Amino acid sequence: MAYEFKLPDLGEGLTEGEIAKWLVAEGEEIAEDAPLVEIQTDKTTVEIPSPAAGVVAKILVAEGEVVPVGTVLVVIGGDGPAEPAQRPQPGSAEPNQVADVSGRIQATPLVRRIASELGVDLANVTATGPGGRISEEDVRAAAGPREGRREPVRGVRRQIVEHLTRAHREVPAVTYVEECDFSHVDLKLLLPTVLRATAESLKEFPELNARLEGDEIVYLDRYDLGIAVQTDAGLVVPVVRDCDSRSIDELRADIDALAEKARAGRLAPEELRGSTFTVTSAGKLAGVLVTPLVNHPEVGILGVHRIAPQPVVRDGDIVVRPMGNISVTFDHRVVDGARAAEFTLAVIARLQA
Repeated sequence: MAYEFKLPDLGEGLTEGEIAKWLVAEGEEIAEDAPLVEIQTDKTTVEIPSPAAGVVAKILVAEGEVVPVGTVLVVIGGDGPAEPAQRPQPGSAEPNQVADVSGRIQATPLVRRIASELGVDLANVTATGPGGRISEEDVRAAAGPREGRREPVRGVRRQIVEHLTRAHREVPAVTYVEECDFSHVDLKLLLPTVLRATAESLKEFPELNARLEGDEIVYLDRYDLGIAVQTDAGLVVPVVRDCDSRSIDELRADIDALAEKARAGRLAPEELRGSTFTVTSAGKLAGVLVTPLVNHPEVGILGVHRIAPQPVVRDGDIVVRPMGNISVTFDHRVVDGARAAEFTLAVIARLQA
């Protein structure tokens, strides 16, 4: 008996996922609960186990393709059905046809989108894919030679492109910058110290620990702060929980563990969900000033920039202090400029105390 495995609901309101990697091949025997496929979401990569034992009869969705929840991904056991004729779309009962009404052209939604972007008429493309489907390679070959080496935008990079495009389009962002004297901060504990100061300051300025949902501002009463971590695959933002009530040592341990997992690609979905505000620091790569983008749907992000010895005036004398800039980029629909400035100064006051 054939088992049709559909893309499951992965929670957090996600409506689609990308097939990052198949862990089996057609014709291969697989045991129940054995690794089947890796799914990339806008949060992380999730390994999905096989729901049944048997032979992999048919893989219906190629690696790199983005499909909605409920799409049949693979058939296990039996002889396998014919090529699928339709797929559900998020929020709609209308099917998304894989083949046109004449039955002549077979191409996935991803391939059709690429053809549209390249100006390629699928009716003029020779299909070389399985079952007479037009593949991405077929479309690109039909488009003719193009300059430069090209790679498809996939995985974490695709999520970054979509997320930041949305944030830039939707959020009227403003950045406020002020100087900070880090003389009283152990720079080996910089990030956990900043997280704690940020969380305590957010309690004074709740509009920065909020979200805009429709015509409502949702003020959050937890202080789960995202930390931007650069990995080989791109930027990810794991979440450090309860930053207002944890010790500096506890925060440091969490940060180190999350950063190690992020760089190894082993973050669990729950470790990337539910941040209320984000802090970013590029460490050795930090410049004098950058303007970080708001991590939508949050309304603010705090940046710590290059810290270096600089001459400053203290009590009429010129002295050398470790100085750096602190920036806060905020969604001006929710946060007024004066309040963002006051919040930034509150963080700095805690760091300088």
